[in-house]
Amino acid sequence: MDKIKIALIGGGWSSEREISLKSTEAVYKALDRRKYEIRILDPRDDLKELIEAKKDIDLAFILLHGKYGEDGRMQGLLEILRIPFVGSGVLSSAMAMNKKVCKDIYRKAGLPVGKDVVVKNGEKYSAQYIFENVGSPVITKPVSEGSSIGISLCYNEEELERGIEKALQCDYEVIIEEYLEGIEITCCIYGNNNLKSFPLIEIVPKKKHVIFDFEAKYKTGETEEICPARLSISMKEKAVEYAIKAHKALECRVWSRSDMIVREEEIYLLETNTIPGMTENSLFPLAARTAGLSLSDLADKIISLSLEA
Repeated sequence: MDKIKIALIGGGWSSEREISLKSTEAVYKALDRRKYEIRILDPRDDLKELIEAKKDIDLAFILLHGKYGEDGRMQGLLEILRIPFVGSGVLSSAMAMNKKVCKDIYRKAGLPVGKDVVVKNGEKYSAQYIFENVGSPVITKPVSEGSSIGISLCYNEEELERGIEKALQCDYEVIIEEYLEGIEITCCIYGNNNLKSFPLIEIVPKKKHVIFDFEAKYKTGETEEICPARLSISMKEKAVEYAIKAHKALECRVWSRSDMIVREEEIYLLETNTIPGMTENSLFPLAARTAGLSLSDLADKIISLSLEA
């Protein structure tokens, strides 16, 4: 039996380049050489090689994070080249990457979300209006950015101004969201027609991290990740229901990971990731490992689902 020719697409141009490279390396090491013929292509440096190799790739496993990879651009290129790929297509990727559009989709699907206001670069805004309509404190975020890059927690007008300026360094739009204090969880969904969930993960940053920022996500020892999450059965079922509903509403394919906040008896959607991290320390592999799957098993499952789709 011929080996399946897999191209791991990692690196790229975004501020999350190093994380992408780590995911790519982890999957490269995990894949079974008896089943797969594997090459790594970094679109920043190997774009010409990717185009020339299009007939020699059975499946592209996109492991890019952030802009120019998770937002539909790479998916569009692969569709033009007629290279099948893992995960969501152009529209789904673009919708999920844009936090404002994503929240609008959630709302239309009947999913609970926090209040928000969007401010564009150069647009005048009223801090008083924002605090009156969104609440206090608020979180400022670039509309299309990942890994909590450019986010700030703001309690007053001065902090809000600084937070907006910081976010505008990453994007031309800023989403200003209600700060939802509660238990942060994430739910990993996989499948095609029959969607399933791995065990929920509860995310507990050290007390110095008021929000789950970049340092809390990626610096070893800064966050405790508890899997399975310490929730009641009914709340776990609700979280899985919401994550599947989000996956479907955004028209995701094969896999996704939705982040949520549990607040009293309700669960609020934060965002959906269409290309979850795949390092040994990433959340999706942690949830799969809790379910008894190694990283090799997980990568194999994702590839199999993609070839079936």
